[in-house]
Amino acid sequence: MSVVLKEEEKMNEGIGCESEFDPLKKVVVCSPAYMRIEEAINETQKKYIDENIDINQACKQHHGFVKLMRKHNIEVIELEPEESFHEQVFTRDIGICIGEKVIVSNMGNEVREGEEKLLQEILEQENASWEKVCKGTIEGGDVIVDGDQVWVGLSDRTNNDGVANLQALLPGHNVTAVPIKEEYLHLDCVFNILSPEYALVFPGALRKEEYDMLSRQYKLIEVDEHEQFTMGVNVLSIAPGKIISLPHNKKVNEKMREKGFEVIEVEFSEVIKSGGSFRCCTMPLRRSTSQ
Repeated sequence: MSVVLKEEEKMNEGIGCESEFDPLKKVVVCSPAYMRIEEAINETQKKYIDENIDINQACKQHHGFVKLMRKHNIEVIELEPEESFHEQVFTRDIGICIGEKVIVSNMGNEVREGEEKLLQEILEQENASWEKVCKGTIEGGDVIVDGDQVWVGLSDRTNNDGVANLQALLPGHNVTAVPIKEEYLHLDCVFNILSPEYALVFPGALRKEEYDMLSRQYKLIEVDEHEQFTMGVNVLSIAPGKIISLPHNKKVNEKMREKGFEVIEVEFSEVIKSGGSFRCCTMPLRRSTSQ
């Protein structure tokens, strides 16, 4: 395995993430060059397995997304895609940066196993602090960080042992499990924090107990079933109040704008056929608390 890491892209600012909304400074991505649906592993893929993925269009859209991030002075580190990893575009799942430490995932589906080794190569090159989940399974799409509070989805990909292992690796944080209904892939497909005050949520994926728990912490902006399917929850905050979202999700985009958020609409329709969007396709390594 190899890593595309140009000299000017090396991590000279270190790593560190304390939230989902501080200014994004450094992120790991991977081209969807080999993305395809061979055996549907989530509900979205079941719909598109016959139509499948237009790779050229997916790569074009992903390139535009990366170009936009660089335009906003975000350092983008690109993993070299491997032909055997069809889901590699979803770099969020391979690790989680919390504080000044990276937690390398233990993947919950054998289709994804091995992807995380590329991340370990980067971290070794940069002498970055990292540890690997060694008990249970956990994927980064299930992990959402808000300061000392870490929300972790209990899903088909992340289990109780993985949550317990993450808590052991983060003794200074409060790790709280959030069970989601089994048909939803990751927590960030149904819940996403936009600011200290606001979060997106798809109520249909949660029990009343979890919905009420989250509503005590945030003002929840609800996403309907149609826009949840088109990844309306899976937006990416690149700075406080500045969010990248799909143009298709008009209702949730309008709701966010009404709350004062700047919504940057980026076409990503081909990539989301595999079950993830902007948050899924980025693994932040640094979010700065100062502009």
